[in-house]
Amino acid sequence: MIGVLTATLVSLTGTRVSAIALPWFVLATTGSASRTGLVAFFEMAPYVLVKAFTGPLVDRVGPRVVSWSTDLVSAAAALVVPLLHARGDLGLPLLLGLVALIGAARGPGDLAKEIMVPEAADRARVPLERATGITGVTERLASTVGPAVGGAVVALFGPLTALVLNAGCFALGSLIIAVALPRGMGRAVEYTARAEVPGAVDGTGQAPGYWRRFGEGFAFLRGEPLLLTVIVTVGLTNLLDAAYNGVLVPVWARQSGGGPAVIGLTSAVGSCAAIGGSLIAAAIAPRMRRRPVFFAGFLLAGAPRFLVLALGSPLWGVLAVFAVAGFGAGFLNPILGAISFERVPRRLLGRVNALGNATAWAGIPLGGLAAGAAVAAFGLAPVLVAGGIAYFLTTNLAGLRPEWREMDRRRGRAAPGAGAPPTRDAAVPAPGAAQEAGRAP
Repeated sequence: MIGVLTATLVSLTGTRVSAIALPWFVLATTGSASRTGLVAFFEMAPYVLVKAFTGPLVDRVGPRVVSWSTDLVSAAAALVVPLLHARGDLGLPLLLGLVALIGAARGPGDLAKEIMVPEAADRARVPLERATGITGVTERLASTVGPAVGGAVVALFGPLTALVLNAGCFALGSLIIAVALPRGMGRAVEYTARAEVPGAVDGTGQAPGYWRRFGEGFAFLRGEPLLLTVIVTVGLTNLLDAAYNGVLVPVWARQSGGGPAVIGLTSAVGSCAAIGGSLIAAAIAPRMRRRPVFFAGFLLAGAPRFLVLALGSPLWGVLAVFAVAGFGAGFLNPILGAISFERVPRRLLGRVNALGNATAWAGIPLGGLAAGAAVAAFGLAPVLVAGGIAYFLTTNLAGLRPEWREMDRRRGRAAPGAGAPPTRDAAVPAPGAAQEAGRAP
């Protein structure tokens, strides 16, 4: 359990550093919000697309191999960016290509670490609900340390030094997964003649091919109305978070004179509060009424962040709102994890989580792109107000759907191997958006 959590912490910390360094590098060298959004799009579009289709591959090859190999690719691509810039060979097309490679590698890598959590919990004899809470705390910790370190490094040494640090984090995460995990952990899924989904094996008892595996995950999700509703809602909020973290906050920091250090400070404050919320949620998860806590968390974590920047509030007011938003966001992922634990068989983790996560993240590439164009056309404040209103309506109107009543109808403990659902990172940068990410989210 410690090995998976440590690798997750290191890799996500590097991602959060990059989430500040990359957009600031583009803004500093081009002064263009539109190009900043374009870079975010070129990272997150391959992330989502590749992640959606690699579930069967992760199940077949094994999450351990996928995790360390893709982290190594991400490290190499991230390191090439400052090296080419130092030589004067880094044009925008080449930067977009490298960012796309990082995103394409990160998708399967993040998925692989995620689906090793239940196995790690079994080996450590930790209840799944607690493991989800601890994983959430780890993600929030990365979202605290990463932006703080990233903001400081960018402010003191420049964004390219921060990208070198990002590459080092990916390389260390790869080493931990490849070397430090227990022997035999993270192996490929073994098929038997008995399977949870019809068609899981063919008539000869042999494991199915790629598209049959892919279809299993799709068929399972189609039969889970609550999970589908969660995925759509989280997908819409992820789009708004990507716009916020990838473009709106960096533009606000530049226009207000705060610079990258303020981006790191606001993210760190929100993430520290989210750690507190996650710890409380993990402790009281079995006793929580999920639906009211879930939507209260979204109410705190969403619209206020947009509006406080639009109103031109002083820094102390911004930090206070980010703290409250982070606390509310800390309750979201433990609830989402508990729901999925009751529904997803472990044998289907790769396929179901790949499709669910990719769908929930599908709007993230468009978030940065749309935000960059909107700011260029209408200015920052109107876009912030519109984003806050959209966030409020999305989370509140979604709560009227009848499927949400299933949140508090626990099925008991899942069959061995429930998995984790698409998660999000409200109030912190969405992972990798040039973010959240931001997650979660």
